[in-house]
Amino acid sequence: MFLLFKNLLFVLIVSGAVAIYIPALLARNHSAASGALLLLATVLFITGGCIYLWCIWDFATFGRGTPAPIDPPRKLVVRGLYRYTRNPMYVGILTVLLGWIVLFRARGLWIYALAIGAGFHTFVVLYEERHLQRVFPGEYERYRAQVGRWLPRGRRAGGPS
Repeated sequence: MFLLFKNLLFVLIVSGAVAIYIPALLARNHSAASGALLLLATVLFITGGCIYLWCIWDFATFGRGTPAPIDPPRKLVVRGLYRYTRNPMYVGILTVLLGWIVLFRARGLWIYALAIGAGFHTFVVLYEERHLQRVFPGEYERYRAQVGRWLPRGRRAGGPS
């Protein structure tokens, strides 16, 4: 139960700030789209949110940890969406940010999303991958060889089935 509380706290504070609170502030003086763009934005919000929540679930139930670097999963999470990309949680958040961009068409949201994407990439390359290599040396190296950092890889000869 405490693990669920820690994950919920992270979602509400950290992820909520990045994907909801700050974009809402950036969009506050802009008109929302309607029609097809509103529908597309809604699909992006739902898709990104579902991706993110699925990853949180896998971190808590399989990895026995949280997305917070101070309380990471105890086991390397390689199931669910992690079978297709090593960073689906970040992809989910960026999908939500794309929803904000589509909904409000504000330059500030574009700049914010690009900065967040660059920050995610920098964090993954400079900290996360090195940390996972240290904590799960052989297992992470095999996983890294099979699964793309951001985008799914096509099947390769000798690769995963």
